[in-house]
Amino acid sequence: MQQLRPAPAPALPEADHAIVIGAGLGGLASAMRLGAKGWRVTVIDRLDRVGGRGSSITQGGHRFDLGPTIVTVPQGLRDLWAACGRDFDRDVRLVPMEPFYEIRFPDGSTFTARQDEAAMKAEVARLSPSDARGYEKFLKDSEARYWFGYEDLGRRPMHKLLDLIKVLPKFGMMRADRSVYAHAARRVKDERLRFALSFHPLFIGGDPFNVTSMYILVSHLEKAFGVHYAMGGVQAIAEAMARVVAAQGGEVVHDTEVDEIVTENGRAAGVRLVSGEVMRAGLVVSNADAGHTYTRLLRNLPRKRWTDRKVKDARWSMGLYVWYFGTKGTRDMWRDVGHHSIVVGPRYREHIKDIFIRGKLADDMSLYVHRPSVTDPSCAPEGDDTFYALSPVPHLGFDNGVDWAEEEPRYRAKMAKMLDERLIPGFRERITEETVFTPETFRDRYLSPYGAGFSIEPRILQSAWFRPHNISEELPGLFLAGAGTHPGAGLPGVIGTAEVLGQLVPDAPKLLRQREELRMAAE
Repeated sequence: MQQLRPAPAPALPEADHAIVIGAGLGGLASAMRLGAKGWRVTVIDRLDRVGGRGSSITQGGHRFDLGPTIVTVPQGLRDLWAACGRDFDRDVRLVPMEPFYEIRFPDGSTFTARQDEAAMKAEVARLSPSDARGYEKFLKDSEARYWFGYEDLGRRPMHKLLDLIKVLPKFGMMRADRSVYAHAARRVKDERLRFALSFHPLFIGGDPFNVTSMYILVSHLEKAFGVHYAMGGVQAIAEAMARVVAAQGGEVVHDTEVDEIVTENGRAAGVRLVSGEVMRAGLVVSNADAGHTYTRLLRNLPRKRWTDRKVKDARWSMGLYVWYFGTKGTRDMWRDVGHHSIVVGPRYREHIKDIFIRGKLADDMSLYVHRPSVTDPSCAPEGDDTFYALSPVPHLGFDNGVDWAEEEPRYRAKMAKMLDERLIPGFRERITEETVFTPETFRDRYLSPYGAGFSIEPRILQSAWFRPHNISEELPGLFLAGAGTHPGAGLPGVIGTAEVLGQLVPDAPKLLRQREELRMAAE
C-alpha cells in the first residue's frame, strides 16, 4: 500500500523573499543568481541609480563613469546571464580595446599593452632585449596561477578551514608568500618592465610590494580574454542587470538606506530601514562593504570573528582621488592619447609606501587616465571629450590622516600640472564640467570604511578563507557579496562573489515545494 506523506506546510509570505542590500555590481549579480533559484528579490540601495561604484553621473552632457571602466573577463558576465536563461551579448555591447593601455614613464619612454603575444614580446624586447626570455617565463607563471587562483579557488567557496588547508601545499609551491613585484623582479631586470608587470594589484586595491604573487594571473587574464569597454559604460551593465532582476519578478528600491539587519531565532530575518520600516525576508545578502555590514548593520549582534576591533585592525585598500572633467572642442586633439593611459611618477616603491604604509599624501603621483569619448562618443557632447584622472592616495584610517577640505585644491593643481606637461597640454583652458571624488566621498557615498576604494586589501592573510566569508560566520541566513568577500575586488571579482554565493544559497522554498509535489505526484 502506498504510504501517504503529509502535504508540505504552507510557508510564510516572506519565506521566498530575499533582500539584497546594495545595488552594486556584486549585489545585482547576486539578485540575478537568487532570482534564477526561485527567490523573489528586493534590492535596496541608498543611491538614485544602480551600479554602486560602477554607476555614473551626468553633467552638462558629459557622462562620468565613476568607478571601473573595463571588462577583463566577459565570460563571467556571459555565465551569469546564462544562469538566468539570458544572453549577455543581446543586452550589452562590448568593444575590445586595442591597445589595452599605454604606460608613460618619467624618462619619456612608453610601454603599450596589447592582447597579441608576439606584439607584447616585441614591446618587451624594444625596451629591454635582455629581458625577453624572462618575460616568457613570467607569462607561463601567470597562466599557472590563473588556472589555480582564478578558475579553481576563485570560483568556489572558501569558507571552511579545510578548504584552505588542502591548498596550502600548492600555495607554497607557487611561492604565494612572494609579492607581485618580487616575482616580476625575478623575471625581468628593467625597472620599467617591473612596473608594467606588477602594477595591476592597484586596480583591486592592493600594494604590489606586499600583495601575494598569485595576482600576477592578471597578465594571463588580459592575454586570454582581452580588455573590453561596455558601450554606455559599466553603468550600462548595471542597468542591464536590473532589467534581468525585474524580468525575474524582483525589484530595485532606490533612495532607501538599510540601518540594520533584523534577526529572529538566531537567523537573519530581514532589514530595518533608516525610516524605521521593517522588511522581512527568508534570507539577506549584503553587498554593502563587509566592514560596514559587521560594524554597522550587525552592531547589536555579539560577533565572534568580525568584531569592531578586528575590522579596525584589518589592512584596508588605498583611497582614491578622482578628478572627472569634460573638455570643449578637443575630440581631434591629443591624437596620441587613447582610451586608457597610465602616467608614471618619479618613484614607485617609496610612493607605494607613502600610500599604504605611511599614510602620507605625497607631492608626486602616478595617474590612471580614462578617455572613453575616443571609443564611445555618447559620453560627451559632439566634438568634446570626457576624462577621469585617478590617483591612489592613503585611506582615512591613518593617525596622520589627510584633511581633504584643505588639501584637495592643492592636489588637483599638482595633478593638473602633471597632465598638462605629460599627457594633454592645454586642457585646463578647455574644461567645461568637473567634479572630484576624494576618500571622504567614498566614505560618505558608498559607506566605505576609512574611504577605502576597494574594501579590505587582498594581502595573503586577507584573501580566500581569511577574508569575510560569502556565507556569514556570524549570522545564519546572511550572505555577503562584493569586494570585501571572496574572491575579492575588481569587476570579475565582485561578479565572482555572486557565483560563489549561488553555490551556497539553497533554492527558494517555493521551488523546493514544487519539486516535492511533483515527486509525490509521480509516486
